[in-house]
Amino acid sequence: MASNPLLAPLFATGKEPLPPGYTEDDRAAMLQAKKTQDFMTMAMESCVAKTAIAGVGGFAIGGLFSLMSASFAYEDPLMRDRNATQKARDIFREMGKNMYSSGKGFAKVGALFAGTECVIEGYRGKNDMYNSVGAGFFAGGVLARNSGPKAVLGGGLAFAAFSAAIDLFLRREPADDE
Repeated sequence: MASNPLLAPLFATGKEPLPPGYTEDDRAAMLQAKKTQDFMTMAMESCVAKTAIAGVGGFAIGGLFSLMSASFAYEDPLMRDRNATQKARDIFREMGKNMYSSGKGFAKVGALFAGTECVIEGYRGKNDMYNSVGAGFFAGGVLARNSGPKAVLGGGLAFAAFSAAIDLFLRREPADDE
């Protein structure tokens, strides 16, 4: 089949005329920026990056939750006899340990869920609610694995239901009258 010269583009790709005031160096810079943007998009869409981001975000959120809950803690009566400097040092040390421990737990949960959801999405080739429900069931079961088979099933179902509820809330469409 012969190609129709009338339908062929006038200029080869990347050789289109430049707008007034632009040079070939500007074209090269724009092409390089496009390549960098494409690479960053590809990297951010990888399961490894999504898992790492969820882990780091979970660590930060867990630490913040622990810090907020420490502000509600009442004073330990056993520490009343110590001087203020020693008391403050002990309180901050305990807060740091609790923040690290809570952050580590949130990081594990976030990374496990995000990584599993990404793998399921890649396998299915779709981005829908079933990915998060499946990932929630798997993550809940893994988190409850040391408590027996009933707890694995219950944890999986609970985490799947929670994932479905969050997904329904985040994916809902705005009403027509809004």
